[in-house]
Amino acid sequence: MEFKHTSVLLEETIENLQVKPDGIYIDGTLGGGGHSARIAEKLKDRGRLIGIDQDGEAILAAGKRLAPFGDKVMIVRDNYCNIGNVLQKMDIEKVDGIVLDLGVSSYQLDQGERGFSYQYDAALDMRMDTRQSVSARDIVNTCSEKELCRMIRDYGEEKFAGSIAGHIVRARADKPVETTGQLCEIIKAAIPAKMRREGGHPAKRTFQAIRIACNRELEVLENSLDGMIDCLNPGGRLCIITFHSLEDRIVKSAFRKNENPCICPPEFPVCTCGKVSKGSVITRKPILPTEEETVENRRAKSAKLRVFERGGMD
Repeated sequence: MEFKHTSVLLEETIENLQVKPDGIYIDGTLGGGGHSARIAEKLKDRGRLIGIDQDGEAILAAGKRLAPFGDKVMIVRDNYCNIGNVLQKMDIEKVDGIVLDLGVSSYQLDQGERGFSYQYDAALDMRMDTRQSVSARDIVNTCSEKELCRMIRDYGEEKFAGSIAGHIVRARADKPVETTGQLCEIIKAAIPAKMRREGGHPAKRTFQAIRIACNRELEVLENSLDGMIDCLNPGGRLCIITFHSLEDRIVKSAFRKNENPCICPPEFPVCTCGKVSKGSVITRKPILPTEEETVENRRAKSAKLRVFERGGMD
């Protein structure tokens, strides 16, 4: 199956990245290479793009798509949380821009055997990096009922989290939950019939929660943002596309903290904590997709783009 992924908010992201022809840029979620290809098109002889992705199939697909750009593009299989190490190995100190397009790709959802989607009956996997040992199957079959409830409630924002967790634990006591189909049936049984007919597929929120937990998505994001801003040259920009409120909240909070890190009490006449701003939030409100884009690509509907610009450094 060809790796296809429609890049969301593509024009808006490239516009806000303000690509310089001789700059160095990172696409931390390379995917099918949509954002990367548009960045690479703008680079001249000294310009460089570093594409990072933890999905081996994305690396292969993007490698083919970006091959015409030759040595302007360097591709690395890794998690974007390791951007600092990647740059160190390349002997690059700072870059001029970073893009993250978070969440699961269209390809990962549409490739049933990866186990991301409730639309296909397949092995319960959900690993973005197939080299990692823990899969969704391990989480569903080993986490306690309390852990499952917290996960489904917090990561999926599912109001029936307690009931779903209880049904999972009772079902796995009989036999392990091995497939997405099994899990869907368990979730359906845990949700009242009236509610199953409202708000889309009943398994949607639980699948999101388990995927996030399996890939440690929120933890990785939260622990990476400060370091990414530190990797930027003055005037460099960090552009992040999120797809649900949990991600967006983390990005918004981190951007605000890096713009105004002072922890002094409001009544202090001057700052004494010594914490200095790293730059400015460009998007006071997130940039949303146009109505035309959401019609053409339904997965764009929940997308939000936030942008941070690195300030000058003394």
